[in-house]
Amino acid sequence: MTTSHTSALSKDLLLPAVADAFRKLSPRRQFRNPVMFVVFVCSALTTGLWLQALTGHGEAPAGFILGVTLWLWFTLLFANFAEAIAEGRGKAQAASLRGARRDVVAKKLAAPKRDAAVAVASASDLRVGDCVLVEAGDFVPADGEVIDGAASVDESAVTGESAPVIRESGGDRSSVTGGTRVLSDWLVVRIANNPGESFLDRMIAMVEGASRRKTPNEIALTILLAKFTLIFLLACATLLPYSLYAVQSSGQGEPVTITVLVALLVCLIPTTIGGLLSAIGIAGMDRMIQANVIATSGRAVEAAGDVDVLLLDKTGTITLGNRQAVAFHPAPDVDERALADAAQLASLADETPEGRSIVVLAKELFGLRERQMTGAGMQFVPFTAQTRMSGVDLPADPSRQDAPGVQHIRKGALDAVRRYVQAQGGQLPPTVIKAAEDVARQGGTPLVVAEGHRALGVIELRDIVKGGIRERFAELRAMGIRTIMITGDNPLTAASIAAEAGVDDYLAEATPEAKLKLIRDIQAEGRLVAMCGDGTNDAPALAQADVAVAMNSGTQAAKEAGNMVDLDSNPTKLIEIVEIGKQMLITRGALTTFSISNDVAKYFAIIPAAFAGTYPSLNALNVMHLATPQSAILSAVIFNALIIVVLIPLALKGVHYRAMSAAQLLRRNLLVFGLVGLAVPFLGIKLIDVLLVACGLA
Repeated sequence: MTTSHTSALSKDLLLPAVADAFRKLSPRRQFRNPVMFVVFVCSALTTGLWLQALTGHGEAPAGFILGVTLWLWFTLLFANFAEAIAEGRGKAQAASLRGARRDVVAKKLAAPKRDAAVAVASASDLRVGDCVLVEAGDFVPADGEVIDGAASVDESAVTGESAPVIRESGGDRSSVTGGTRVLSDWLVVRIANNPGESFLDRMIAMVEGASRRKTPNEIALTILLAKFTLIFLLACATLLPYSLYAVQSSGQGEPVTITVLVALLVCLIPTTIGGLLSAIGIAGMDRMIQANVIATSGRAVEAAGDVDVLLLDKTGTITLGNRQAVAFHPAPDVDERALADAAQLASLADETPEGRSIVVLAKELFGLRERQMTGAGMQFVPFTAQTRMSGVDLPADPSRQDAPGVQHIRKGALDAVRRYVQAQGGQLPPTVIKAAEDVARQGGTPLVVAEGHRALGVIELRDIVKGGIRERFAELRAMGIRTIMITGDNPLTAASIAAEAGVDDYLAEATPEAKLKLIRDIQAEGRLVAMCGDGTNDAPALAQADVAVAMNSGTQAAKEAGNMVDLDSNPTKLIEIVEIGKQMLITRGALTTFSISNDVAKYFAIIPAAFAGTYPSLNALNVMHLATPQSAILSAVIFNALIIVVLIPLALKGVHYRAMSAAQLLRRNLLVFGLVGLAVPFLGIKLIDVLLVACGLA
């Protein structure tokens, strides 16, 4: 999926948004937003008063009531328009996703193996557990897990990235997405979803916004705005009998009209933030989509903004991803070239980046060329999670008098090789153990090489910390976010890399149980936790985390456990996700501050005008020197509607994000948006008043 940004002023978005704004005028839709529902009721009321005025029995001139009525309806339309624009951008993204969804012919297998009988079936007929064969040139018919084979896959239809990726059985690269295309070789895929439940189907439903639910923070703000609205509603309702009583008791003046009270109510309740609240939430999800991250709900986006602790995997996030061999440390009685030769032999069948780097280092330092992997009597021992070693068994070198008939060369972790050597009747020399510990203490990863019962030395692998990552962590620390590195390395290696990268803490030798316990312990302190993962072993921790980012290249279990999916499979995206979440919260807070300040300023414009007929002395409070009471009220209502339109781009784009503490952020909001919110209505209402008088409308 190519997540291009669609401008809010694009004609393709504007025209449908205008139509949607009118469709959203239904009472059922308006009832979801208490503030705007009050505006809806007020608009209907003044419409009735205008119709009454047309019969000659109006409480005020029909033209004045009509002007107030029209601008109240416009206030509703502009609020609906803001929401429709935000939803429209999500629908545009959904349309591009639908282009990636295709119904293809699948090669359904009778058994989960490549040479099983094949039956042709439609992708829409596949069910969970079915196995299909996907060969070069074929499209993957549905989401699933690779259970056999390895192939290069083009995922550009989903991720927007042109570079193909490798998908293979086992490990964390076994998940495939329906609609992607196999470029080479073949895969046997076990289907993971029924029709209509695919990853693309879920993404389309997410980005369209129709299923977006309000977050707890948004619900709390809605309740607060509803309380403000209720308070002003009760206050305005009591002003009419109070005004009637004042006129009757004094025998002079005119009571305030219902039209004026309605205008007063609409201008004083927080209509600005009430009209933009939904658009802000939808825009937050849209910004995630622009970053190629699919959030399952607005709650996940908002939780990202409230995160206190970030758990980051070391490999690929803090470091470049692949450890590289940088040095050979031979045992005292072993030549360095002999150690390099044995290390290269033990790594010939090791296809990992680490194994290839050992072969390359031996060639660079000593000119050792890769040997044929099919020599007579040569047997390779693959790496397994149980043995934590790899190696080779080959006939002994005839030139060596001390060599046995078969050389057993092993390469692996210190503890694993120690047990192997002891099983062969030998012991690791203290110098080799010290060399391995020194490598670990300096941030490297030691691999010990042994030949039978004899230790040859240590290979030093080193992680390369990404450039600029330390500065990124400093920014997070400035926001009050604690960073914790998670790694399977030993504590010495973990401590060294953590210090170099600048993280606040680390978890070494991390297991799924340890990750889960760490998250639960942090959450028990009342903190929100974010983490990313791509493997099945990450699924428990992802399910527990408040913000769980699963890599698109990861397993199906990880994607189902997370509440976000990163289509780029870039673990560092977690930092961007936090920034986007905070930007959404900052935007909401800034516009709320602006809206409340607006209401205070509009108070000085409309209160003197509303009661000037009842209490002529209130004209002294007309500090803005508005022309007439009618022009003052109409100007305030017009400004109240137009300010929503002016703020739509800000609601969609978001307030510029800068790392700062909550106290600093509050001060900035009060100084910038609070003061601007106070000043703008004075200028805007005065300008509208001058224009109304100049046009002869007031």
